[in-house]
Amino acid sequence: MTVLLTAAHVLAHEGGGPFLLRDGAVLVDGTTIAWVGPAHAAPHADERIDLGAALLMPGLIDLEGLADVDHLQLDSWHDDAGYALLRWSRAYADSGPRGALSDEDRRIMRRYAVAQLALHGITTFMPIASEVHTAWAETHDDIVEVARAAQEFGLRTFLGPSYRSGVPVAEADGTPATAWDEERGAEGLAEAVRFLDTVESWGDPLVTGVLAPCRIENVSEELLRETGRIAAERDVLVRVHAFQELDERSHFADVAGTTQLGLLARTGLLNERLVIAHGVYLDVHSDVHGEDRGELAAIAAAGASIVHCPLTNARYAFLLEGLSRYLDAGINIAMGTDSFPPDLVRAIDEGVQLSKAQHGDLTRGMLAEYVEAATLGGARALRRPDLGRIAPGAAADVVAFALDDVRLGAVEDPLRTLTLAGSGRDARFSMVAGRIVMRDGLLPGVDLEELRREGQRVFDLLRASYAERSWADVTPDDLFPPTFPVRS
Repeated sequence: MTVLLTAAHVLAHEGGGPFLLRDGAVLVDGTTIAWVGPAHAAPHADERIDLGAALLMPGLIDLEGLADVDHLQLDSWHDDAGYALLRWSRAYADSGPRGALSDEDRRIMRRYAVAQLALHGITTFMPIASEVHTAWAETHDDIVEVARAAQEFGLRTFLGPSYRSGVPVAEADGTPATAWDEERGAEGLAEAVRFLDTVESWGDPLVTGVLAPCRIENVSEELLRETGRIAAERDVLVRVHAFQELDERSHFADVAGTTQLGLLARTGLLNERLVIAHGVYLDVHSDVHGEDRGELAAIAAAGASIVHCPLTNARYAFLLEGLSRYLDAGINIAMGTDSFPPDLVRAIDEGVQLSKAQHGDLTRGMLAEYVEAATLGGARALRRPDLGRIAPGAAADVVAFALDDVRLGAVEDPLRTLTLAGSGRDARFSMVAGRIVMRDGLLPGVDLEELRREGQRVFDLLRASYAERSWADVTPDDLFPPTFPVRS
């Protein structure tokens, strides 16, 4: 079956890169794009969908996608003392931690998260780790639930359970520490390998297994090395959080006698399969050395990718400095939301503003860099040249953002209008591999009001669970006081 999509603006791709097509059309034949051109010259199709005053663009690729309900909402505004209260207590970790949710509530949480990604115009995602509420780390069955939700809604996903050898805790007096358990780490990797086998048995082209060790400082060198071995053997991607915290560098100097980059190299991970979440505190960062001592070039030469998360970086106040400098060095940059809302449009706008301010130059931190990172950069990180572009032969993964709301203002350049005045909530239509995921801003067959109610219920359960794990004698209201006093 063929479907013709028409829109006032189409971000298409040809030869050297993206270009804007006015009053454009895209012919979808099965799972791929067959033709792109002006609407008046479009070929016949079995069905025609007119998207009107909209921007039709490649589907957005989020490589740090929402996986739970509460990430960032409860912790990004804390000062250091308040944030420390959210750590697990040593006693809780040693006593055999329990998951905060029932299996059914975890399934609901995962479905809610994937639905949010779809509603914000994401067509391909790699989920963030979601271990805070687990017994230790994610399991095979946890991620099967994410995959099943992706299959229900029709999204393309690259995923695997996150695993770790240690978990951040606090001693009885609040002193930060790490509770290590190598056996649990090995069990987590075994679950991840089991998931790779499960995905292979499914044969679903929209679900791809990856290895997802947790934050690098919480994974032992032995576990990283085994991850590298399995990744090479199976030729699968590895996504790891690194260069996210300033004190990572001193930590690895003490325990490993090298830097994060040195550890990734000697464990066999620094190569084209590696996807680094955040990549903030490299040597060029003003809080590290403030000069280029070769780390940018080393990452570029290895072919590794960095997932830039501007919204989360800003909210937690750890900023990647000067995206254009990373790109100049030849590093592939993808994008991630890493929190709620999973809004890559807002992330792009935030990134552009921060980058221009950091460079002190309006010709740097260009909008085009960020749009390409959210599309082509994500496709390169995933080693999928058929994604991230609207061109004949590419996968039919597209999203349309409405531009007819008077509050958006006059439309000059549709991408500038969308990022300056719009958000991911302006997504009205999306398609993955030729299947319609969203139409008229809705997910076909999904009761969004029920989803909202269930999401709130699970959120309330998670909020209450923080006090049960904290090392201090606190209540949820102590941990999460309102912005202003509440009266009834």
